[in-house]
Amino acid sequence: MTMAPARPPYGGFNTVALRLEVRRVLRNRRTLVFALVMPALFFLSFGLPQAGQAAAGVRRLTMVNMAVYGSMLAATSCGAAVAVERSLGWTRQLRITPLLPLAHLAIKVLTAMLLGLLSVVVEFTLGAASGVRAPLRVWLLSGLIAWLGSAVFASLGLFAGFVLPSENVMQFVGPALALLALCGGLFVPLPFLPEPVRSFAEFTPGYGVGQLARHPLTGGPVGGALANLTIWATVFLAGAAWLYRRDPAR
Repeated sequence: MTMAPARPPYGGFNTVALRLEVRRVLRNRRTLVFALVMPALFFLSFGLPQAGQAAAGVRRLTMVNMAVYGSMLAATSCGAAVAVERSLGWTRQLRITPLLPLAHLAIKVLTAMLLGLLSVVVEFTLGAASGVRAPLRVWLLSGLIAWLGSAVFASLGLFAGFVLPSENVMQFVGPALALLALCGGLFVPLPFLPEPVRSFAEFTPGYGVGQLARHPLTGGPVGGALANLTIWATVFLAGAAWLYRRDPAR
């Protein structure tokens, strides 16, 4: 009688696997350039110092918006890399080990969030070097929210990576993130968008993280944005876990 292999502690989640995953991602220069350089270029294009007190407020908002956008790009592209692993048969190999799906996905999400954190740090460092000034509370809260929001987009990347083939995943992710960033008010302030677009934007994941990250600067209610972020994080992570379980059968 063959006995099933014993489950490892924490379902297989461990710091060694996490460290190896992080090292693998940091060696991917294309992902690093895509996630770190593009938002920085946007900030330099739209947020460089201008004369006047109003311009200082614009620079602060642009810095926070681009930090959110960079975190979105980094986390989603990192998560979507699972499509390449699927094409190479790596996820199929993992499925025959005692590693639990949630443990594997947790490693992926945390790795993507680390890359998202790096993007936020780069954006805030560039903002400070460019003369952006804000209370310490704004730097800490906006940076923390921009980083924590990357968990939603790491899950989105995983979901897309399990749905789309490796040769098409980034062709979908890039335009989709641009649309989500627009709906989050990261490129254009939401009041400047047409009413139908604003109504649609409130139901997208970009809206939740954008509103929350700007809250330390702009104030206002946050209940709807919190609910938005929580729902989308649950949907994407549950969907990725379900797709991971059924992937070997396809």
